[in-house]
Amino acid sequence: MPGPLTGVRVIDLTAVLLGPFATQHLADMGADVIKVEPPEGDLLRLSGGVMGRDKSMGPIYMAANRNKRSICLDLKKPEAVEVLKGMIKTADLFIHNSRPAAIERLGLGYEDLKKINPSIIFAYSLGYARKGPYGHKPAFDDLVQGVSGAASLQSRVDGAPPRFMPSLIADKTTGLHLCIAVLGALYHRKCTGEGQMIEVPMLETLASFWLTEHLFGATWKPERGAMGYDRIINKYRHPFPTKNGYICALPYTDQHWIAFFELAGRPDLAKEKKFVDRTERPKHFSELYQVLDSLLKDRTTEDWLEMFDKADIPAMPVHTLEELVDDPHLKATGFFTEREHPTEGPITTFASPLDFEKTKTEFRRHAPRIGGDGVEVLREAGLSDAAIEKLKADGALLVP
Repeated sequence: MPGPLTGVRVIDLTAVLLGPFATQHLADMGADVIKVEPPEGDLLRLSGGVMGRDKSMGPIYMAANRNKRSICLDLKKPEAVEVLKGMIKTADLFIHNSRPAAIERLGLGYEDLKKINPSIIFAYSLGYARKGPYGHKPAFDDLVQGVSGAASLQSRVDGAPPRFMPSLIADKTTGLHLCIAVLGALYHRKCTGEGQMIEVPMLETLASFWLTEHLFGATWKPERGAMGYDRIINKYRHPFPTKNGYICALPYTDQHWIAFFELAGRPDLAKEKKFVDRTERPKHFSELYQVLDSLLKDRTTEDWLEMFDKADIPAMPVHTLEELVDDPHLKATGFFTEREHPTEGPITTFASPLDFEKTKTEFRRHAPRIGGDGVEVLREAGLSDAAIEKLKADGALLVP
């Protein structure tokens, strides 16, 4: 069945990871995402180094650009900008993650595009809300992890120096919010026929993301406690060692804790109100985590998992990235598939996590080569072969 966004056309000027992560979800849901790349291609193509047969097909690029088409336009040439504006006339969404001033200098700002297509949805992400004093600054994941408080969170746990999370968490979190905002705007336009402009800044997105749990005591005026959810920033909260590895275990309800103490051979602890009463337990997380740490060492991970499953106590093993590939659950759900790539040969891909009953998300095409679909896209836009050849000869359109 067609995806839920089949029929939606997206002109995608995003690059690196934030924007492409947002538009990949749109593409997975069936939108026709036309990736507009400069002559050098999306910078993400070379992130991680040259590893494949085609040096422009880097691993992170391939992971974040499936189900899209690519056209390569040199937007420094006026004729390329005019071609792009022609494509925008029939588009539903124009999306970018460049600094707004740069887009406006090209004549591609919202005020320019809504003259061409009044119902266009114009969405963009940038580092910091444009109306604020940081609004003109460039932004990357590391910078936003720092200024949003993310890099300092580990310091609150163990006093260590600030450090970056080992993931492009700012890019991907903001990309998801950008995708959510686009879906809201598409629904609004369906109801009213109105287009609109959307801004999703990284700093504000990440600040709201952390403060959902960590505003904590500063929620009230005057404050009723410190910022930071104490259970989450507790230095004893970590995967617990077992006899042969590690386990993530989280008895959560009163009954979970009572059952755990029985399984661990410490029924005496189930008589202590500070451990088995949900109104008292939050005051004693440090002690509880240390109890878990001491008791879980006595059996293997497999033994504990079996016992916890029978008692319906939440627990899971600790996997390395390499072990994910052989995880029995991911195998059973068909998460990983091996496919034949036209230039790279056999590759591993993974499925969209979104599973619609009636409008499936499907793998339709590999991440595109630079400009690999340009001629097809321009023919669909109504350009003649002669006009396309002239754009190629002028260097405004580049094809493989």
